[in-house]
Amino acid sequence: MAVSRHRRHRLVPAAAVVVAVLGVGGCGRADAREASVERKAFAFSGTALTVDADGSALEIVPDCIEDVQVTRQIDGWVVLGSGPEASWVTRDGTLTLEVACEAVASDCEARHTVKVPRDVAVTVVDDKGSVTAEGFTAALKITSDSGSVPVRDSSGPLRLACDNGRIVAERITSRTVTATSANGSVRLGLTAVPDRVETVSDNGRIHIELPASRAPYAVSAESGDADVGNGDVGIAVPTDDDSAPIVTARSDNGEVVVRSAN
Repeated sequence: MAVSRHRRHRLVPAAAVVVAVLGVGGCGRADAREASVERKAFAFSGTALTVDADGSALEIVPDCIEDVQVTRQIDGWVVLGSGPEASWVTRDGTLTLEVACEAVASDCEARHTVKVPRDVAVTVVDDKGSVTAEGFTAALKITSDSGSVPVRDSSGPLRLACDNGRIVAERITSRTVTATSANGSVRLGLTAVPDRVETVSDNGRIHIELPASRAPYAVSAESGDADVGNGDVGIAVPTDDDSAPIVTARSDNGEVVVRSAN
C-alpha cells in the first residue's frame, strides 16, 4: 500500500504539467506594443556608450540631451516558471537591458527605445532582436545575432553586422561603411560619396546604390565560387581600379548589384 500511495503522489505533478502545456494555446501571443510604458534616465558623462541587450527589439536615437533615457514595454506569459523579469542598469559605460523568461512554456516580448546624447559614439550588441537606428552623426556600430538591422540618415562611421537577418541602410552620408550578414541580404543606399564601403553576405543578396561622383569608383564585386557562380554580378557605375572611392561587395550565395542612385 505504501508503494501505491507514493506512485499516486508522483503522478500529480506530471499530470499538471500536461494539462498546463495543453492549455498554452489559449494564452495568446505576447505583444509588447500594447504593454504599459516604463521610463528611466541614467546619468552619463562619457563619449562612448555600449548597449548590451538580450531578447529585445531596440530603437537607438540620438537627441539633444545630457543623460541616457530609456523607455521599455514588456509583455508575456509563462507556464510553470518565472518571467518576464526585466532589468536595466548602467556600469562602466555599458547599458545592459535584459528580459528573462524561464519556464516549461512561455511567450515573452520586449521593446526598448534608447535616447543618447547626440555626440556620443554608440556600440549595440543584441543577442535576439531587431536594432533600428536613425540620425547618427557620431560613430555607430551594431551587431545583432538574430534580427534585422535598419539604419537611416547616418553620417558618422558605420559598422553593421548580423548573423541571421537583413541589413538595410538608407540615406547614408557616412565616409566609411561596413556591413556583414551571415544569413541575410544587405542593402545600402548612400547619398554622399564615401571613402570606403565594404559588404559581405555569406547567404544573401547585396545591393548598393551610390551617388554620382566626379571620380569613378574602384569596385570589387563577386558572387559565389569563381568557377561555379551562385549569383549574378551587376556593376552600373563608372569604375577605375586606381580610384579613391573604394567599394567591395562579396556574396557567397546571392546576387551582387552596385548601381547609381541617380
